Amino acid sequence: MSRPARRAPRQAEAEANDRALLRAAREVLAEDGAHASVAAIAARAGVGIGTLYRRYRTKDELFQRLVVIVLDEWLRAAEEALAIDDPWDGLAHYVTSAVALAPGSLAPVAGLIEVTDEIADRNRRSDEAAAALVARAQKAGVLRPDVTVVDLHLLLEQLGRSPAIDQLARRGRPDLAEAAARARDRVVAIALDGLRAPAPRPLPGDPPSYDLFSARWQH
Repeated sequence: MSRPARRAPRQAEAEANDRALLRAAREVLAEDGAHASVAAIAARAGVGIGTLYRRYRTKDELFQRLVVIVLDEWLRAAEEALAIDDPWDGLAHYVTSAVALAPGSLAPVAGLIEVTDEIADRNRRSDEAAAALVARAQKAGVLRPDVTVVDLHLLLEQLGRSPAIDQLARRGRPDLAEAAARARDRVVAIALDGLRAPAPRPLPGDPPSYDLFSARWQH
């Protein structure tokens, strides 16, 4: 039996640099938002600016690739949740998984980059999977009936950022990182209980429209 061909050292190095750049882009974007610079991303990745531009011609191209990766992760979380037999356990898995993906928050680049066909396709598939999760949980009577997919994603957007975790990281306090993570877990548990049916009272106002998401991504 022949052995699989080994990747050339240069190819392996390029792939490692690409992973480092994407990881750095997520971290810098989470910290600096729309002001994230290619210089900061390259420095965080431990590579030169030239290495970044050899892989991505522009900062927009780098962020477009990052968006696709994050949407793939959200889709995978939703598909894993749908594979769980219990509707509530599946929804809870999706919520906790999405919160754990917080460093990949896409909000800062909304409206700053062109939405490619690849991004639109991943977004559609992710939304459809999340909608199926919501519909299944409501049909089973475990999710309050007045919650929409947009409500759920707005909640996840809020839960995905923890000021306490961010501030402690910036101040170099790893000794409190575990306590901050546990505190966020409690907040997520509180939010999950708020999603359960029966609800003590109706949600205020009309359900938010999908424009709250789509309008922000208009370039």
